[in-house]
Amino acid sequence: MKDTLTAGEARRIALAAQGFGGDRDGEVGRRQLTRVFERLGVVQIDSVNVVSRTHYLPAFSRLGAYPRSLLEEIAWARKRPLFEYWAHEASLLPLASQPLFRWRMQDAHDGVGTWKGIARFLRERREFVDRVLDEIRGRGPLAASELEMGHKGEGGWWGWSEAKRAVECLFWTGELTTATRRGTFERVYGLPEKVLPAPILAAPTPAREDAHRELYRQAARAMGIATAKDLRDYFRMPVEGAKDRIAELVETGELLPVSVKGWREIAYLDPAARRPRRIAHEALLSPFDNLIWFRERTERMFGVRYRIEIYTPAEKRQHGYYVLPFLEGDALTARLDLKSDRKAGVLIVQSAHGEPWASDETPVKLAAELKRMAGWLGLETVRVEPRGDLAAALAAAV
Repeated sequence: MKDTLTAGEARRIALAAQGFGGDRDGEVGRRQLTRVFERLGVVQIDSVNVVSRTHYLPAFSRLGAYPRSLLEEIAWARKRPLFEYWAHEASLLPLASQPLFRWRMQDAHDGVGTWKGIARFLRERREFVDRVLDEIRGRGPLAASELEMGHKGEGGWWGWSEAKRAVECLFWTGELTTATRRGTFERVYGLPEKVLPAPILAAPTPAREDAHRELYRQAARAMGIATAKDLRDYFRMPVEGAKDRIAELVETGELLPVSVKGWREIAYLDPAARRPRRIAHEALLSPFDNLIWFRERTERMFGVRYRIEIYTPAEKRQHGYYVLPFLEGDALTARLDLKSDRKAGVLIVQSAHGEPWASDETPVKLAAELKRMAGWLGLETVRVEPRGDLAAALAAAV
């Protein structure tokens, strides 16, 4: 062991690595927004739009209000620094990372591990798949709904049509990519050679082991300090080879094994990670924010057992449908079930619950953050419903 850290030190290292603790009142342009994605390495995409689609929220939590159209520009405009692929889940990533995921595209093509169904469909329906590719070659980027071929949704694969299954399988194998998104967040599929920059496509494909090492480096930089399981989860890396790759990075000094008080497992520290003595930051976090998306790590680091309850029957939910934790300094002090009523122009707090260590200042800071979020979302007011142990104090502060 090279070092022993307190749980608080580890928590502050992780927060600094994730980009918390900076100014949230300055003007945010394309460069600042792109840097957030470069720092994080990956941002999860999700279609749920109760408050805001999740990929808009991590930058807001770190930078403050920014033009939402700016994210659409860097993600889906013609000259973009980002691309979509299956990294953590469906994700936005820096373009430079595309070669690092070609091993996963090849696994999908070959049906390795969890990808057997994709390879089977592409093999058994090859003639149909080739027709889909020919349509996109001839007509340009298309959404699955624009492909008038194959069977419509008949259950299985989330009720996808045969055309949707084809384009999604081709997306996983890298034979198609996202050209843009339109309407209700519908993915439009295009050929990589028509969508991605030529230098990216021409970049050499790294060996599988080299790509894995680089993804572990990126995960370590993005998290600051992490267990082996944390590192694997960040880009959903396979268990096979994980110990060897991490050991190689330890051997070269790119990861430092450390002990963290209260953590059962060895942790690995990024040698370049900042070690702030204090984090001054308040922000509401998406349920899919990189900081908290691995629930085991969230509980270990913040002492909070956090679960998303979208799929839990309403009567069995403890905290609500779409619950955002509140980061206050280096602690999670509350969780709010939020909803954007866009027609009425209201950000609704459907329930508000405080953690046992929340202070009298928590409702005041939370009210300020809610007003900031409402303004960013183009909503005029905040309304607090009388549900949850923090609701009354929060309503008074709002």
